Amino acid sequence: MPANVQPGSGQLPINASFSVGVTGFHDASLDREVQRFVGQLSRQTGIPFWPKPGAARTLQIHAEHRREAVQKLGEDESYELTVTFSGAKLAAPTPLGILHGLATFLQLVQITPNGFAAPAVTIRDQPRFPWRGLLIDVSRHFIPLDVLKRNLDGMAAVKMNVLHWHLSDDQGFRVESKVFPKLHEMGSDGMYYTQAEIRDFLAYAHDRGIRVVPEFDIPGHSRSWFLGYPDLASGPGPYTLEGGGIDPAMDPTRDTTYKFLEKFIAEMSRLFPDAYFHIGGDEVNGKQWDANPQIQAFMHAHGMKNNQDLQAYFNQRLQKIVAKNRKIMVGWDEILHPDLPKTIVVQSWRGQQSLAAAAKQGYSGLLSFGYYLDLMWPAARHYAVDPVAMPDAATTLNSEEQRRILGGESCQWAEWVTPENIDSHIWPRNAVIAERLWSPQEVKDVASMYARMNAVGLNLEWLGLTHRSARTHMLHRMAGSADISALRVLADVVEPVKDYNRWDDAKQGPIDFHAPLNELIDAVYPESDVARNFANLVQAFVQGGCKDQAAEAQIRAQLVIWRANHAKLQPLLVQSFLLQEAAPISMYLSGLGEAGLHALESLDKGEPTPEKWRAAQHVVSTAAQGPEAGLLLMVAAPVQQLVEASASQPPHN
Repeated sequence: MPANVQPGSGQLPINASFSVGVTGFHDASLDREVQRFVGQLSRQTGIPFWPKPGAARTLQIHAEHRREAVQKLGEDESYELTVTFSGAKLAAPTPLGILHGLATFLQLVQITPNGFAAPAVTIRDQPRFPWRGLLIDVSRHFIPLDVLKRNLDGMAAVKMNVLHWHLSDDQGFRVESKVFPKLHEMGSDGMYYTQAEIRDFLAYAHDRGIRVVPEFDIPGHSRSWFLGYPDLASGPGPYTLEGGGIDPAMDPTRDTTYKFLEKFIAEMSRLFPDAYFHIGGDEVNGKQWDANPQIQAFMHAHGMKNNQDLQAYFNQRLQKIVAKNRKIMVGWDEILHPDLPKTIVVQSWRGQQSLAAAAKQGYSGLLSFGYYLDLMWPAARHYAVDPVAMPDAATTLNSEEQRRILGGESCQWAEWVTPENIDSHIWPRNAVIAERLWSPQEVKDVASMYARMNAVGLNLEWLGLTHRSARTHMLHRMAGSADISALRVLADVVEPVKDYNRWDDAKQGPIDFHAPLNELIDAVYPESDVARNFANLVQAFVQGGCKDQAAEAQIRAQLVIWRANHAKLQPLLVQSFLLQEAAPISMYLSGLGEAGLHALESLDKGEPTPEKWRAAQHVVSTAAQGPEAGLLLMVAAPVQQLVEASASQPPHN
């Protein structure tokens, strides 16, 4: 939602003569953006544009001056867009604002009875926070550059401006190092990005107004480093990418560790031009440090009381190396320590309290807590989290402390994603986090958010993202059939388990990162639109005294489909090993359809359902909510609401 919107009257037709003119400053990057904009508009409308020579330009663009050669935090991203029935004007101080204004124009274009058009409007817009990022982890499952590039396109469409690239972890080191080649040769399974590929990718991101901040996670999450350079480790190994057992960590007590890091960070600082350099710093459990007599002796000799003191010592030395390379150090909230200079940036993933604590101590910060896309939360839950609206009164910040919060980042960790399904785990939910970081704080209407998120989600597919289409391909694979209608009905009403409940390390051991992710849990959306809409419909129906006959007809039609679905799906469940585990949840869905219809019949007749029947349905509904095969049947609760409403309702017809 833009900062300021003033509707006009009429609309601007979008037809084959649509064209764009540029005045003021422009360079090759801006010219490429205009070409991409016209191509995207053509895809959205299906219209090839053939402007007539000498004709007036439909959209006139004007930028005052150039943007920074290396994009900086806090550059002016504002723009003003005016659309009338006869033409449109887009003005901005720099091409960054032009990028955002063109993204807004694409969102305005809609189909009408008379053709495609953009409504007359005046928009004055600028971001609320200067840092609006998305983290993508490429270490657990390698994500090819073409997939990352289309996600950059998606980020630009929703005005995000930082890609946080998590490039190393226990399971993979993904960057070519010419100084220490064993890092990528032994730590990547052969899947890494060459430096030439990275430079091309950085140019692609820069064209779209996106900074790229690299993260090399140390001293923990660093097993992949030790395959090639075991002397960095605090324990003897041997080390494999599959891992298991103790969580390894670098040895912070040896000068050779820092000499290695000096050379490595110097090389990566030359490769990545952004002013910020992320060193990770999270989840160091210290077990290897505890078990190493030399490390314990070092800690005793230096008066260190615990592993937190040792990590603070490591971070102090690391910060000096980062600063020597003219970079600003960013780390997860575990790095927060009063001995570090105020120039560092603290990224909060464990809670907003750490973000507030950092701001109160004078540190800049970023919020990721509440924005973890891999937790499979509904969009509304992400939408409710605000970087400066703290839930605890004790963490209230004054205006100066609030200004230290630079913004936030959504996070897509890659334990359970592949190039095939990563888009559906990020989009379209990521768009609501983008809005929270761009739009005014008072923009909070959830119904409006969902309506606009779904519209944006359709537009993102025109960019080449596959968050909708990939599910169809995966369902066809599972079915082994062209007819996936019954499977789609089931997939539409289930969601994956939430948080980190998919895997139990204690029972199942470490995750096998070479295993295929081709089951129903890997294909379904993190949030079911069908279930959410059905729940809203049932709630309104029940709260209205079960008298809305149009609503009842909609509910009944849906229940009829669900009741019959298991019989239709049964042949696929039998023939596909990938679907056999979904049989119980499919049966539950049909049973819920039957129960819901029975409840409606009782409501129609004004005859309360027997208490014994309702109690039995409650047991079934509770079981149906799962998890089953890692899936949650999201329509069980609203059907149970209908069952409960049938206890004592009078006739309504």
